[in-house]
Amino acid sequence: MTSLSIAQGFADTQNMALAEIAIERAMSRSTNLPGLVCFYGPSGWGKSIATNTIAQRGRGYYVQARSVWTKKALLKAVLFEMGVRAAATIDDMVNQVADQLTASQRPLIIDEFDHIVDRNNVELVRDIYESSRSPVLIVGEEALPQKLTRWERFHGRVLSWVPAQPVNQDDANKLKPLYAPHCDVSDDLLAHITDLANGSVRRVCVNLARVQEHALTLGVAGFDMKAWQAFERKTPAAALYTGASPTRCLPGDVSRSGRTAVAAR
Repeated sequence: MTSLSIAQGFADTQNMALAEIAIERAMSRSTNLPGLVCFYGPSGWGKSIATNTIAQRGRGYYVQARSVWTKKALLKAVLFEMGVRAAATIDDMVNQVADQLTASQRPLIIDEFDHIVDRNNVELVRDIYESSRSPVLIVGEEALPQKLTRWERFHGRVLSWVPAQPVNQDDANKLKPLYAPHCDVSDDLLAHITDLANGSVRRVCVNLARVQEHALTLGVAGFDMKAWQAFERKTPAAALYTGASPTRCLPGDVSRSGRTAVAAR
């Protein structure tokens, strides 16, 4: 059995920098400017880890919305993050959140904001913003800006629309010490991993960990592109992750030739 170390720390990827700049812009804005910021992009592009890390650095209160959350559940989650005991009514809880944001001068970060949209709780978040005038960073999927056009009063208070960027090789180089610290991954293999990721930070992380796992199992120091391709030819199951689910031909399936697959006897 191989022993794999769990990734610790964080990588200062381009999306980390974008999120930090967006928050700083909202924090230092003129008093007559709106204070909502929308950080959006496809799943897996590193938005959640970027914004959560920023919050952990003491820059904000971070909550990740759930699909089942009611207004009360959202407010309770925010107050729990703030360390404030929730009041009995929704109106009082809104006031508590607003008071804490004003007193702390820290922004509120709400991840998975598409769930807030789907539950029709957008106006509640606007209430929090209007009551505190504190920056609120909302994080969601690529279509989030279009979804928010239904709420004109919310949409019009967005200071910045910040699109997350696809992972690049510079990001991958920063992720390598976290997810493959005991494996030498050559630049050409890292470039291949980045290309296969199709923009996803998560897929780069998965594949770096996969390469390290196989290197430790084989007892080799690492892989370059040539060595990895040779290993993949010998071990097809070790192919790098692309997000596509594997396909197979089951007994009874009709092949391209029109023949029916027969189970091995």
